Amino acid sequence: MAWLEQVLTQPDLVVPDPDDPALERRYRRIAEFGGRVLRVAINNTVEPARVVTVFFDRQMKDKL
Repeated sequence: MAWLEQVLTQPDLVVPDPDDPALERRYRRIAEFGGRVLRVAINNTVEPARVVTVFFDRQMKDKL
């Protein structure tokens, strides 16, 4: 949960979802997990923002 909160409040990168304009993708490198990148997709159109997916994104490993 702490990693999720870090990504939500202090992301390294924020990009719109290419398939759904209501979603936003947030990324953060997690040093405690070998520097892997945690990706969190959220829906900002509802209050409070709703977390849609959470996973470590292998494709972003060398991009952050």
